Amino acid sequence: MNNAFFSTHPITSFCYYAGVIAFGMLLFHPVFLVASIAALTGIIVIHGEGKRLLKLLPYYALMGGSVAVLNPLFSHRGRHILFYFMDQPVTLEAILYGVTMMLSLICIMLAFVSFQQIVTTDKWMYLFSRVAPRTSLLTSMSIRFVPLFLRRLEQITTVQRMKGVTIHEGSLKKRGKDGMLLVRVLLTWSLEEALQTADSMKARGYGSAKRSSYVIYRMDRRDWYVLGFLIVAGAACVWGWMQGYGVLTIYPRLESMHLNQGEGFIFACYCAFLLTPAVLEGMERRTWKSFE
Repeated sequence: MNNAFFSTHPITSFCYYAGVIAFGMLLFHPVFLVASIAALTGIIVIHGEGKRLLKLLPYYALMGGSVAVLNPLFSHRGRHILFYFMDQPVTLEAILYGVTMMLSLICIMLAFVSFQQIVTTDKWMYLFSRVAPRTSLLTSMSIRFVPLFLRRLEQITTVQRMKGVTIHEGSLKKRGKDGMLLVRVLLTWSLEEALQTADSMKARGYGSAKRSSYVIYRMDRRDWYVLGFLIVAGAACVWGWMQGYGVLTIYPRLESMHLNQGEGFIFACYCAFLLTPAVLEGMERRTWKSFE
């Protein structure tokens, strides 16, 4: 990983992702959320994680689509009834609310994909290990569990396939039994390594004294400028949210999705906040081209 945003100070990059995740929940408006998804997708591709994103898209589509489908089936609020399903009304407001929830969920998940690439383990520990050493270590380990589980499950599946244990062949009963065996091996392996890691950290006295950092990060002029810009743009978005901008009222009566003048200004500030990493990458590449 070698890019402009990756080289920024951990405080700067963490503030960016904290703002993106927070605004992904606060600015509950389809236009704002679509802009978030487009910007985060572009940033992930710029940082060279496009192939990984393609692998994750089916899971994100399944999770987000489930939210969008289930909400109108369980919530029947709204004035515009489109049709009836099992004698229950399906309203336009419920569908729109489910779609907006889906967009918010996808936005947050994309933010975490980019977050894992920029805010690495050493940066995370640098930020929080002195304040909460045990909590920061536990959080760091928890964040890496999902990709680690997937890699281990792939290794276990490859080995067990040579012994005839697979979930892709045989009867339904056999595949279920083989699947349970794979999960049992995965959990046993993970728990055993977790105990070994805990014993190792305890033997080394982790958390018994003030922790030092093997990587020293220093705020340079660029970091201060970027952090100041993020604070100003983020403060403008927070002010707009407090004024009711960027939040679509769906219940009990659906309002227009048209952005008024105030919301247009907040939307511009929000886009500037989102595109900060892309602007840094563009400036970095332009600087390198000038030396060619």
